[in-house]
Amino acid sequence: MVFPLGSLINGLAIAAGGLAGLLLGARLPERIRLILFQGLGLCVMILGIQAALGTTHPAIMIAGVVIGSVAGELLRLEDRLACLGDLLKTRLRSSNPRFTEGLLNASVIFCIGAMGILGSFEEGLRGSRDIIYAKAIIDGCAAMAMASALGAGVLFSGAAVFVYQGLLVLFAGALSTVMTPPVMTELTATGGVIILGIGINMLELRAIRLANMIPALVVVVILASALLK
Repeated sequence: MVFPLGSLINGLAIAAGGLAGLLLGARLPERIRLILFQGLGLCVMILGIQAALGTTHPAIMIAGVVIGSVAGELLRLEDRLACLGDLLKTRLRSSNPRFTEGLLNASVIFCIGAMGILGSFEEGLRGSRDIIYAKAIIDGCAAMAMASALGAGVLFSGAAVFVYQGLLVLFAGALSTVMTPPVMTELTATGGVIILGIGINMLELRAIRLANMIPALVVVVILASALLK
């Protein structure tokens, strides 16, 4: 069994980048942090649109989002995850009002995407960590920018990345038969829809309960696995 060293380094890179962003953000005037936050929101929207347009079977993506969102709402995932984030915020005695928002948004952005899945499979099946190391560099830079605007919650998304990608590494053999290229395409596209929603929330255009859409990622994998051969 391969230890998920690449995933650990990825998580640490996010924490390190986030820490650098915190130090940078503390030196920035409020108006600079605001425009930085808005700029990040626009960039996140573009990333989400780009990923969502990669779908080759829009009906599967739409069905996944609809069914998954309803399931998430019934399970009240948004409220449960927000409580966990608020609990962590209390334990750390953080006064940042965006702590939980930063934790949830960063976790979704860093966990969703083909690089995390492909890199974890490469590490688990072949022991190669090249993709994960490249992702660690990208995520570290992104965490620095996000933490400067959203605060300390971004740092702790590194733990979510380690757990998520670490499990993919450990179960790579079993999951690789399910996560075929067509399935990954639809999973990435569905993740793009959620990332687009993060951008909308960051720009305060509309309050979307995005955590309740997370089950859509599981639903779309099931649908795509069953329908795409």
